[in-house]
Amino acid sequence: MQTSTPPSKIRLDKWLWAARFFKTRSLATTAINSGQARINLQRIKPAKEVHIGDQLTIRTRYVERTIIVQALSKQRRPAKEAVFLYEETPESIQNRERNAELHQQAVALRPRGVGRPTKKERRTIHRFIQK
Repeated sequence: MQTSTPPSKIRLDKWLWAARFFKTRSLATTAINSGQARINLQRIKPAKEVHIGDQLTIRTRYVERTIIVQALSKQRRPAKEAVFLYEETPESIQNRERNAELHQQAVALRPRGVGRPTKKERRTIHRFIQK
């Protein structure tokens, strides 16, 4: 029986995938190359090694998280286990919750009829165009 020791360093794209921030490693690589993931506020490459204690800034859609790496894993584990790989900073949690609330308010305050036409409006447009 062979026990595997936890790795002391791992590629950033692999760690982001294992920690379930991105669905695939290629999505993680794309995010890193576009500057959406940074180590200690510096732009890096996907092969950059992550160490325990590194501070990562990860931006997905309108959510930006600042996390501290707590553990390393090469395997993608269930989400309940993946949360033990990192700890989100209190400031990041506050900002994320505030941004989510602002996003919900912006959606709620959007005037009716602005944006894509409804199904009823689309039918009316098609009837008007075909005449």
